[in-house]
Amino acid sequence: MSTQQVVFVESNTTGTGREFARQVVLLGMEPVLITADADRYSYVREDAVRYVVADTADPAAVLEAVHALESAGEVVGVTSSSEYYVGTAALTARELGLSGPSAESIQGCRNKATQRRRLAEAGVPGPRFAVAESVQEAAAAAEGIGFPVVVKPVQGSGSLGVRLCADAGQLEAHARELLGASVNERGLAAPAEILVEEYLRGREFSVEVFDGRAVVAVAKHVGPLPSFVEIGHDVPAALPESQERQLMECAVRATEALGTTWGAAHVELRMDDRGPRIVEVNPRLAGGMIPVLVTQACGIDLVRAQVNAVVGRREDVAPGHARTASIRFLTADRAGTLGKDSEVTAAVAEALTVDGVVDTALYRAPGERVSAAEDFRDRIGHVIAVAEALGQSGQSADAGLRSLRGVLRHDEMEGVR
Repeated sequence: MSTQQVVFVESNTTGTGREFARQVVLLGMEPVLITADADRYSYVREDAVRYVVADTADPAAVLEAVHALESAGEVVGVTSSSEYYVGTAALTARELGLSGPSAESIQGCRNKATQRRRLAEAGVPGPRFAVAESVQEAAAAAEGIGFPVVVKPVQGSGSLGVRLCADAGQLEAHARELLGASVNERGLAAPAEILVEEYLRGREFSVEVFDGRAVVAVAKHVGPLPSFVEIGHDVPAALPESQERQLMECAVRATEALGTTWGAAHVELRMDDRGPRIVEVNPRLAGGMIPVLVTQACGIDLVRAQVNAVVGRREDVAPGHARTASIRFLTADRAGTLGKDSEVTAAVAEALTVDGVVDTALYRAPGERVSAAEDFRDRIGHVIAVAEALGQSGQSADAGLRSLRGVLRHDEMEGVR
């Protein structure tokens, strides 16, 4: 019997990329990564994942690479764990007649300007917004909306380039920087337009949606402004039932309006005195280790469910148990270094002694430089905790994070969060 292959077009650099590949192996199939640079992903080498080098910025080159793989066995699925490549994966799957989301819906959702327009047309609540192609247009939009405003690229991920601008000077500087970039951090072409949006106040949440059905509401913890770095999550969110229902209904309405009801969608919202407002819809599985928390808290393996959907199988995502799980990310607000080997070992060991902590990790080597957190790439490590009582896992994760802070040696010994 020939090998069945599941192809991944690139991967996310942290979190679930490795888990996707492992799930394919557990299904008795072979994961194959198509990538422009395999060195970007440490798990490829560590887990001996087969890969093919191709120009992943070119959908035709990706399709050609997938066709070449067919000589080694049947290709039964094509997907991506990276938001930047879910559109290319969807196009490729469609060309091969494989299971997958609507490529047109993915492309429309990935462009946040198009997404905003479609949500507004469908009456799904969100911020006031404007699309700008110049600094002057951005300044005029901000004056109309009212400061402070959020300025962001129309395509992006992980809060990259997202900034709160309090006045015209900050807006013009950030708009000029975004509009001056011809490519993003992945080397893909960056559209010459940006979004200027009303700043939504209130607590931030996400709702994880699968096949158009809300699975769970997640409470988000965001670092200090003007950046929007996610520094923690709690699953499930500790909310009154009525507010949880409002969040879930709003998230499902958004996915329906955008046509992103196949497989996983990660919907970010803010809850203010007007009710829930959509921050954005991401046509992919959540990052930030949220799928791990959902498995721990609810007994639902969203990675497995997504892989099954990719290969044409359907899986019930009903909860198997009810606990609470939390993650806290270690970040810094000024430059510094990690401590020596012995200091790192001691801090990690201390964090693991906290009741409820089940996992801790550092993403930097001892002695390595760290910088102030501006997006997800500046996270230094994490602590995950699990508990039976609602809210207890967050307290345990916070306590574990305090222990993990012992690895940091700032240039000025303050400012760790």
